[in-house]
Amino acid sequence: MVPLWTAGPWTLLAALGLLSCCCFKWSEASRTSGTNSGGSKQQEEPSSLERVKRGWVWNQFFVVEEYTGTEPLYVGKIHTDSDEGEGNIKYTISGEGAGSIFIIDELTGDIHATERLDREEKAFYTLRAQARDRLTNAPLEPESEFVIKVQDINDSEPQFLEGPYIGSVAELSPTGTSVMKVTASDADDPTYGSSARVVYSVLDGEKFFTVDRHTGIIMTAVADLDRETQDRYELVVKATDMAGQMGGLSGSTTVTIVITDVNDNPPRFPQKMYQFSVSEGAAVGTPVGRVIATDADMGENTDMSYLIKDEGDLFKVTTDVETQEAVVSIKKLLDFESKRTHSVIIEAVNKHVDARFVDLGSFRDQTIVKVSVSDIDEPPIFLPAEGAVMEVQEDAKVGSLVGIVTARDPDVMNKPVRFSIDPTTDQDMIFHIDANSGAITLGKILDRETAGWHNITVKAVEADNHTMASFSVVSIRILDVNDNPPELATPYEASICEDAKPGQLIHTISVVDRDEPQSGHRFFFTLPSEAASSRHFTLWDVKDNTAGIRTQKSSFNRHEQNVYFLPILVVDSGPPSLSSTGTLTIHVCGCDTEGAIQTCNATAYVMSAALSPGALIALLVCMLILIVLVLLILTLKRHRKGQRMAEDEEDMRDNVIKYNDEGGGEQDTQAYDMSALRNLYDFPEAKSCDSGPDIRSLPQWIQGNRVGGGVDGAMAAATDFSLFKGYIRKKVEQADADLSVPPYDSFQTYAFEGTSSPALSLSSIHTLSTTSELDFSYLSDWGPRFRQLAGYYAPGKTEEEAS
Repeated sequence: MVPLWTAGPWTLLAALGLLSCCCFKWSEASRTSGTNSGGSKQQEEPSSLERVKRGWVWNQFFVVEEYTGTEPLYVGKIHTDSDEGEGNIKYTISGEGAGSIFIIDELTGDIHATERLDREEKAFYTLRAQARDRLTNAPLEPESEFVIKVQDINDSEPQFLEGPYIGSVAELSPTGTSVMKVTASDADDPTYGSSARVVYSVLDGEKFFTVDRHTGIIMTAVADLDRETQDRYELVVKATDMAGQMGGLSGSTTVTIVITDVNDNPPRFPQKMYQFSVSEGAAVGTPVGRVIATDADMGENTDMSYLIKDEGDLFKVTTDVETQEAVVSIKKLLDFESKRTHSVIIEAVNKHVDARFVDLGSFRDQTIVKVSVSDIDEPPIFLPAEGAVMEVQEDAKVGSLVGIVTARDPDVMNKPVRFSIDPTTDQDMIFHIDANSGAITLGKILDRETAGWHNITVKAVEADNHTMASFSVVSIRILDVNDNPPELATPYEASICEDAKPGQLIHTISVVDRDEPQSGHRFFFTLPSEAASSRHFTLWDVKDNTAGIRTQKSSFNRHEQNVYFLPILVVDSGPPSLSSTGTLTIHVCGCDTEGAIQTCNATAYVMSAALSPGALIALLVCMLILIVLVLLILTLKRHRKGQRMAEDEEDMRDNVIKYNDEGGGEQDTQAYDMSALRNLYDFPEAKSCDSGPDIRSLPQWIQGNRVGGGVDGAMAAATDFSLFKGYIRKKVEQADADLSVPPYDSFQTYAFEGTSSPALSLSSIHTLSTTSELDFSYLSDWGPRFRQLAGYYAPGKTEEEAS
């Protein structure tokens, strides 16, 4: 710290401290003396045996901070009243700073500060004093605690510890509006003098803001703060201690004050007129252009909406929430030929108007948007645009005029138009249209009862540009003429009892007419001349397009006549009047006493008992289904049987058939299955009417035996073995040709020796044991597959060698 006092003041303070100690010593001695005197009784007693109470003598110690002298600073003196100045007492201190900051003269008890002290770091020090006998070092007084206070001087300037400061205030706020508060702290002792009394002032920015001298509250100094002119201010606020007096210390800080926005500016269009161009063929909703109004405010205070003040039937305006632009778009189709330029007035209005600033002016602005419509080549337009409705009589002749379709080119050139009928809407080509005039004529005879309306599509194109085409639906109504006679609604049938009374209503009839006259139907009923003289029934016209049939005589006899056919003539109202004759069938029936019909005639019973046509058809269908199922089952069975036979024939090469039983020779066909033998030979079997097997399916030696019928024929056949050689050779060739499968040997064993068998034995073992004239050497040429077989028939070997 920089010392503010000179040596003169320090000497004055030391003298004052010494004077205080002396005064305190005198008062303490007086107090002790007073205490020792007690009362008059003690003074009168001459006894000196009582010990006089002794004690410490000192004042409270103070030391001034920031002492910068070269000598130790005198603090004070401790003294005991037992010290008579003879130097027998030694003074010592202990505690905070003892021996380092504070030292004591052991002989006199004077205390000095050896270091520079700072009250802001430590305001006081607590120490303990002790007086001892210098010779014996025995304590003469109990240890006592004392405090040395550091006396404050104004050595700390005020500081703004909470900075930097940023505040805000709304623009156009009235004068004296509180903005924020700043606070400065002073480390000096607030209880001693004015060192810590701080006052505030504005150094820079005092034109716009002020600060309260004592509280530090910053306030507006003017009422016309405008954010759009300046949106922030930098202030320098100073805090001075000593209550602002001369010699006080000061500190400063910078305060940033942001001016917040209020809605005090209306929207403004940068231009008073905008021009755009759009094609007359643009669709509804097509954007024409964008305009924007600017607002000097910020945030939501700039939100605005746009309105159309003129031409609102052709154009509309919307607000782009992102850019705050006004988007002008087409609301209704434009027509260059009708109007080529449109003037649209657009108005911008603030959404959030502050009532406090309404007197500043209108918060809206207007601009003019001129839209120029450009011409394009347009297709012809029909008149009327929604389509035409025409009428034609049903009996109109071919070539008659139905009506005329009108269309024109809307462009300035007004090119000629050509007409045609869309063939998909008039596939029967009932109508024709003149390509130049648009006149529609009949191409075929009409029939309203078949189709009462015809809707055709007429196409109109420019004569020199067929891509410019338009379509219109023409509805043609066929007007009715009376060309259909009335008819009975249904084939009416009625029943009457045999005992019917005269005048009894039998049935009510009605008619239908396919025509639809504009005035409505009116029918007349009469009986034809051949039925007018009937004595049985009469007709009654009800006058509401119905008629009733009544009996004219009493009692009918169904055995004489059980059915009556009554013709009825029906005539319409025309014009021209048309008529037709219908028949009412009346059955005569037997009834009970209450008039309920029981039976009409025998034919009715027969017909009721017979099957209906639907039942007969169902019966025939069921029979046909059964026949088809039977044929299908038979076909499947035959097919499966054929497959099984084919599989048996193919797999015979894998079978080894043994016949080791005793039988009656070849004629004994019951002992084994001869079909297995026949299947070994690749001969076609020919069916014969004979009961015996086909001779052509057997080997030749068997055939010769069958034919010759003698022993000589059998022996001759046995010698002819070429048949077997050819068969075996054929099988070998087949096996050699099929290289994908291992060889299959069909080995047949015949061990049966029959009585008087002409075929002899076919056993290979027997053949080896007897002399045989057959030569089997060719088996050696068949390759390794038949090596074992060739070994059995090798010539010159015995049965043992062969085995």
